[in-house]
Amino acid sequence: MAPWKEEKYISPSELEEKVAGLRKEQKTLATLNGSFDLLHAGHLKMIHEASLQADILILALNSDLSIKKYKSPLRPIIPLEQRLEMVSALQFVDFVTYFDETTPIDFLEKVKPDVHVNGAEYGADCIEADVVKKYGGKIHIVTLIPGLSTSNLVKKIKACD
Repeated sequence: MAPWKEEKYISPSELEEKVAGLRKEQKTLATLNGSFDLLHAGHLKMIHEASLQADILILALNSDLSIKKYKSPLRPIIPLEQRLEMVSALQFVDFVTYFDETTPIDFLEKVKPDVHVNGAEYGADCIEADVVKKYGGKIHIVTLIPGLSTSNLVKKIKACD
């Protein structure tokens, strides 16, 4: 495990305990989730903006199993372990974890974030909204960079053949 990942990684089984400690320190928590496969400038913009919403940013990645279920059996391109290492290296990420489900609902039930950040393609009525609002949190929407997505990058790479 990369040393920078060791400092930031929280296993799903340790998540509630870590959150309880942060709450005891009276830290506000922001969450952001996604695949973050083929990390690009749009991801960085979203992660940075998410980090500005609270004292602590917890970034949750979809596991390989989760991505295969909801995107494609051919994805992810970059395996979970490497994606965790990459996002852990970002200075504006405080903690990283992952989830196996196709939605982050269970993750959000454990964290009960003050703010959950999502991209504009999902909007304020995203699937996460009900659970976040149930605990008094709010949804923060980040405007996307037009045309920049992992799917578009994959198409561009395939066109290079």
